Amino acid sequence: MELFTDYTLRNVTLGSMLLGAISGLLGCFAVLRRQALLGDAMSHAALPGIALAFLLTGQRDPFTLLLGAAIAALVAALWLLAIVRTSRIKDDAALALILAVFFGFGLVLLSYVQRQPTAAQAGLKSFLFGQAAALVERDLWAMLAIGGPALALIAIFWPQVKLISFDPDVARSLGLPVRRFEVLLTGVLVAAIVIGLQTVGVVLMSAMLIAPAVAARQWTNRLETMVLLAAGFGALAAFIGAWISAQGERLATGPVIVLAMSALTAISLLIAPERGLLWRRWRLMRQWQIGNGE
Repeated sequence: MELFTDYTLRNVTLGSMLLGAISGLLGCFAVLRRQALLGDAMSHAALPGIALAFLLTGQRDPFTLLLGAAIAALVAALWLLAIVRTSRIKDDAALALILAVFFGFGLVLLSYVQRQPTAAQAGLKSFLFGQAAALVERDLWAMLAIGGPALALIAIFWPQVKLISFDPDVARSLGLPVRRFEVLLTGVLVAAIVIGLQTVGVVLMSAMLIAPAVAARQWTNRLETMVLLAAGFGALAAFIGAWISAQGERLATGPVIVLAMSALTAISLLIAPERGLLWRRWRLMRQWQIGNGE
């Protein structure tokens, strides 16, 4: 009942579940395209965008800060794609370079902002590790304003996105503009990242993207089922994490949500039919017993 009567707890829980569902769904495409580390790099790259947005506007408006984060993360992603395609630098080296440069620049800007005489910048540093307890109703609307269009784009271009996620070579042979859709998928990944910065922060956001998708992948071979499961796992982990953090004192909501999501992922890796470690172990034992006439 407290979930429905306590304003802060309600906002934290609903905001966390919204984040879990959106990031879990959109993270599926990063996992299928083998770009899990891209989410980590872009989440760290969003930090300078937050600081610059504050410096330019002087306000801690959530939508403005998230917009600045989105622009910085998208620039980092496009720069990464350009480096890989126009040079001999491999993906992992380019990712490390982008992450270090943008995150370092963000920390420098953040240090500069914290030295400003105004009091408005208080709490800006919470974007490093998240501060879900500070979520208010306008933050939820900002999440919907950024995440909603991203989900709509996926729904509109579902057949093309599905094909490119599994086999981009076939998509090219059919004449699809693969590069444009890659930019589109990168853009929706950026949307998933920026809406979670205030809840779990730039350091832990990649876990919210990848863990639900990895857990969902263990249970199905169909993309439609996978994205629904990932959204459900993300929302469930967020609910559990928000509830556990509300029961104890000084338990940070973001890290607890990530731990809950990690537990769900570990359970999926162990017991999921066909793919789970324990399931495969049991199947091998059954085959051995059948082969030995037992």
